[in-house]
Formats: sequence, structure tokens, C-alpha cells
Amino acid sequence: MKLRPHFERLGLRARLTLFFAFGGLLLSATIALATLTLTRQNLLETREQTAFRVVTANGRRVQARLTPEIDAEGLGAIIDSLSTTKGAYPLLRFGDDWTASDTQVFNSDNVPPSLLEIVSSSEAGTIRTDLDGRPAVITGIPLPNRDAAYFEAIFLDDIEATLSALGLIVSGVAAASTVLAASVGWWASRRTLTPLADVRAAAESLAAGELDTRLEPPADADLASLTASFNEMAGALEDRIQRDSRFASEVSHELRSPLMTLNASVEVLNNNRDELNERSRTALDLLTDDVKRFTRLVEDLLEISRYDVGSASLQAEEIDFSEFVRQAISHSSRPDTVVQTSLDAQSTIVVADKRRLAQVLANLIDNAAKYGDGEITVSLDRVDNSILLAVEDNGPGVPARERFVIFDRFSRGSAGGRRGQDTGSGLGLSLVAEHVGLHGGRIWVEDRRDGKPGARFVVMLPFGEINE
Repeated sequence: MKLRPHFERLGLRARLTLFFAFGGLLLSATIALATLTLTRQNLLETREQTAFRVVTANGRRVQARLTPEIDAEGLGAIIDSLSTTKGAYPLLRFGDDWTASDTQVFNSDNVPPSLLEIVSSSEAGTIRTDLDGRPAVITGIPLPNRDAAYFEAIFLDDIEATLSALGLIVSGVAAASTVLAASVGWWASRRTLTPLADVRAAAESLAAGELDTRLEPPADADLASLTASFNEMAGALEDRIQRDSRFASEVSHELRSPLMTLNASVEVLNNNRDELNERSRTALDLLTDDVKRFTRLVEDLLEISRYDVGSASLQAEEIDFSEFVRQAISHSSRPDTVVQTSLDAQSTIVVADKRRLAQVLANLIDNAAKYGDGEITVSLDRVDNSILLAVEDNGPGVPARERFVIFDRFSRGSAGGRRGQDTGSGLGLSLVAEHVGLHGGRIWVEDRRDGKPGARFVVMLPFGEINE
């Protein structure tokens, strides 16, 4: 399993925190392991040295009291007279006889063969082993000129208990160190990434249209160049967008005069339409349609340019929303559109700009007429502190992949071929989104609620005053 792709999916802050936590865990585990190892070694060596000194002293006493005539009772008396540490069990071999203080705990069967071999070669030795599952140290020394050897077993239960307690302590310290390292990593990553968070927030502001967004110069010299570059980029972007907006606005204004002349000329020609032959009338109809479409395009461009340069404003007033919608529909391209109003939405007062709101409704109805088939339905409903205006058609609907781009400028979508002769400008829905946003509302498109084919455009407008 490859961990790297999964690790890279984590955020930079999470990765830094994990790095600090892993470093703290590695360091604390190393220290804990070293502490346990050194402590164990030191305790065992100390215990072995102590045991060896005691066994050596006891061996001298045994050697001094051994005689060829001594019997088993005398050997037992010698064992009982020895001074041993707590948890020590002596064992004496004299010839072929073995004498122990407690044969149930330590007897001749418990002496490791390797230790017997060492002692048989007239050398002292110490071996760590287990006696009935308990850790112990067995020390043996030869007794010269006596054909004897003295052994002593010392259990290490107290050392193991001490090491277990120490292991729990260092494990707890290691866990606490890991948590502390992770906390330090989180704090350090937060401090380190705060400037990047400011850059992200500034970039989001730029993307939202706040072109005057700039970063404050930081005290850190390493980040000063990043801030300067970002501010320079934001300034260049603002200048470019403003130049483009002014260009579109100026071009649109310049086109109004020749368009007025064209419209006047077309009107004169239409007034004398009866004097033209059939071919000329067809040409006049095409010219009239194109001039109207061109006029709508210029008007839409002028309206959008006001948003781009920031000069768009609302002439807000209180309106009876349901009555306003009916009146606006009666002056639209589809005055026969059905209006369905819920009980909650009746007599609802909304603060809005009549002209812009009427254009929203007209554009949505025109869009439904161009893309849909059959009847268009407008419904009004009230949800919490907002009112919903929905326009439904019987067309093919809007694919899910296009629902986020359909409100972009000059976006026609995959159903653009259904428009027939009137191809439109591709700015209608973009203007709807701008008008609705200026009112503090939002717009989206979804499938029809009744399950039939078609699109449902929903406008949500808040009640009360509008923050311009």
C-alpha cells in the first residue's frame, strides 16, 4: 500500500503536526529504550556483583567448616548458618551429595550444565536464568581441596518489578512527549502558515471581485517579497480588468449612436414596406431582426459594464411582490404565463429595484421560451425570511455539469442549438445573476419538482432593507 499519495492529501498544517509528533515519538522512544536498557544493565550488574561477593564470603565459611568426616546433618547445619541476602537460596555439593536450604525452590536439577562445567574447571561463574518462570542469578564457586562447590540462587523479582514500573513511567512520558511535540508542531505550523492564510483570504477576495484587496507588508523579510509580488499582481489584475471594463463600456456607448441611426432607418423602411418587393421584404425582416438583436446585445453590455466598473446601484422601494410579478409578466414576451402563488407569498412586501427585477423576470421567461417547449409556469413561495421566484419550462433541462457555468457571460450550454433563429447574446442569465446578487439574493437551476422534463430556475430574494 502506498502511503505517500494518502499523506500528500493532508493539509500542510496536518503534515507539519504529524512530522513534529513523529519526531517527538521517535526521540522519546529512543530515550525510553536507552533508559530502560541502561537501568536494567546497571541493576543486574550491581545485583550480580553483590551476589558474587556474598557467595565468595559464604564459600570461604563453608570451606573452613568442611571435614572429611562431616555427615548430612552437619552439611545442613553449615547451610543454615550462612548469612544470605533476602531472596537468596544456597546449595552445597560435597562429593556426590547435594544439600540445599529449600529443595523445592533450588536444588541440583536447577543448576545449569554450563555453570557446572565452569565450576568443575575450578573457576567461579555467574549465569542469569529462570527458575520456575522467575528470573534469577545463579552464582557458583569451587571449593579447592574439598571436592566441593557452593552455589547460590538469587531471584530478581524486585528488579523486574522496578523495571516494569519504570517502563510504565517512561511510556507515559513518551506519550506525553508525543502529544506535546504534536501541540508544538500545530502551534508552529499555525504561526508559520498564518501569512499563507492571509494570502489565501486575499486571493479569495480577488476572486470574489474585490479588486482593491491588498496584503499588509509583513515584518518578516522572507515574506516581504511574496507580499510585494502578490500586491503587484493584484494591482496589475485590477488595472487590466478596469481597462477591459472601460473598453467594453466605451465601445457600447459608441455603438449606441450608429444603432439609433440604424433603428431609425429600419423603421423608415418598415413604414414603406408595402412599396417593396418580396425579396426586399425578406431582406428587411432579416435586417430588422439583426438590428434588434444587436441593440439588445449593446444594452446588455452597457448594463454589465456598470457592474464591472462598480457604478451599478439599486433604486429600491417597497413593492407587493406577487402583484408586481403579474404586472411584469403581462408586459413580457409571454403574457399568458401561468402564475402560481402560495398563501404565504400573497401580499408579501419586498424591497427591490423594479426595473432590475422586471428584467430578471423577463430574461428568465425569454430563456424558458427559447429553450423550453409548451407552457411556462412561474411560482411564488415564501421560505423563512426569503421569497422564492421559480420559472419552470418543459424543455430538455440543464445538465448537472452545466448548472454552475450557465450564468457565465456568453454561456449558452449544450442546448444552444434549440434557440432557432433567435440565437440571443448569451448575456441574459448573466445579467439575471448580477441583478439578483445586487439585491442580496441568489439564483440556481434545478430539475422540475414534479419529475417531468424541464428546467426550474429559482431566485431567492431576502426581505427587508438591502445592503448596497
